[in-house]
Amino acid sequence: MSLENLLHEYSSTNGIWDEMLDVRQIRDHYSKVFTSLKELDVTALQQKDRLAGELFMNQGITFTVYADDAGIERIFPFDIIPRIITGLEWEHVEKGITQRLKALNLFLKDVYNDQQILKDRVVPASLIASCPHYTREVFGIKVPHDIYVHISGIDLIRGEDGKFYILEDNLRTPSGVSYMLENREVTKRIFPDLLASNKVRRVSNYPLLLHDILKQMAPAQISNPNVVLLTPGIYNAAYYEHTFLARQMGISLVEGRDLVVDNHKVYMKTTNGLEQVHVIYRRIDDEFLDPLLFRSDSALGVPGLMSAYRKGNVAIVNAVGNGVADDKAVYAYVPAMIKYYLNEEPILNNVPTYQLSDAEAREHVFGNIGNMVVKRTNQSGGYGMVMGNTVTEEDWAKAKVEIERDSRSFIAQPIIKLSTVPCFIDGIFQPRHVDLRPYALCGPQGVQIVPGGLTRVALRAGSLVVNSSQGGGSKDTWVVD
Repeated sequence: MSLENLLHEYSSTNGIWDEMLDVRQIRDHYSKVFTSLKELDVTALQQKDRLAGELFMNQGITFTVYADDAGIERIFPFDIIPRIITGLEWEHVEKGITQRLKALNLFLKDVYNDQQILKDRVVPASLIASCPHYTREVFGIKVPHDIYVHISGIDLIRGEDGKFYILEDNLRTPSGVSYMLENREVTKRIFPDLLASNKVRRVSNYPLLLHDILKQMAPAQISNPNVVLLTPGIYNAAYYEHTFLARQMGISLVEGRDLVVDNHKVYMKTTNGLEQVHVIYRRIDDEFLDPLLFRSDSALGVPGLMSAYRKGNVAIVNAVGNGVADDKAVYAYVPAMIKYYLNEEPILNNVPTYQLSDAEAREHVFGNIGNMVVKRTNQSGGYGMVMGNTVTEEDWAKAKVEIERDSRSFIAQPIIKLSTVPCFIDGIFQPRHVDLRPYALCGPQGVQIVPGGLTRVALRAGSLVVNSSQGGGSKDTWVVD
């Protein structure tokens, strides 16, 4: 069967925005790409699909599912048909994310210093006081250039109206950027010349941009800073990414046992003795960073690290304490932060969010659970969610007990039918739901976002859960002019 026939048989689901089809008409930015592919048949596409799988296997591109009884590592599922976004749409996304990160950085500076936004009652002080990721130990610490969020992965969805919405902010140790970069490399292998002929914007300079920003965060008067990437080790779900990024940037990959603090300075153990470390790109959660200040049983961190941080002798990227800003309950107040700090209207809107600590909101959600998704405020990866349209009565009864016992730890949002894109599955094109995680870097010169990001795909038919830990995969994301 030819590609043209495959496209003819492809159909979108009623009431859902399909990114390739406008009713039965292929959108312009997709038609140009498929014109380049029209000589291929199903057999050729299947060969390319197998080649992509082999490339991922040979590269060892994996992720970990801790609850998987079959083994801890899996090859990351990849769909060969790119997700395509126009340059005009991307410009809107860029502006919206840049605005949001400016406000979030100002909020983090404020909430760990003057707390004016709490005094003015724009954000409830009780919400911050009850946030498990508000880190009182870093109150008053001055961070380089007043930047708290250096690296972010802001999750977007496209709703039934075709507009992009912010689903959540990942401001602590966002993962997945290595998959974005590897997806592009695999696409280059299976579709030679296709990217250039369609003027796809490049993403390959991300490691260079990241390395530059890390160096710029070094303490003053350090001309050639020593930058390291701190990993929890080989059993971490994102360990592949840690090794990948360290290698791409040409910096040392270290574990806590490789570092030592002396006289409020951090040193790396080497065969030539101790070398001072000026910047730590940490992929370890706050509570494991320093056993002298946080969890005393942590073997992952560095004793005394926070004393060096407080003295300004080492920069930690992202800043310690950022979790207060990506708490899902605090997320609901980001539009208010944008108005408060920037005096602007949000360019990208939030998904409507109900705080289940509010009795009226809780009653509304309980009465309309079939149209709602309930989320824990401090979990990620698709864990701790209740999809109201599929939950059993028994499971919902259990969830209600938990919600009523600790309502601060839950929010709810309407179930939004994420947009669909064509995926090559079982020899045919099938629509699957997707989200988008662009990666933004904040430095002294402003916000830089590589064009595209990671498109995550719910590979199970009808599923709205795109997380890899829940059976999702990914696509290469093209921004085309």
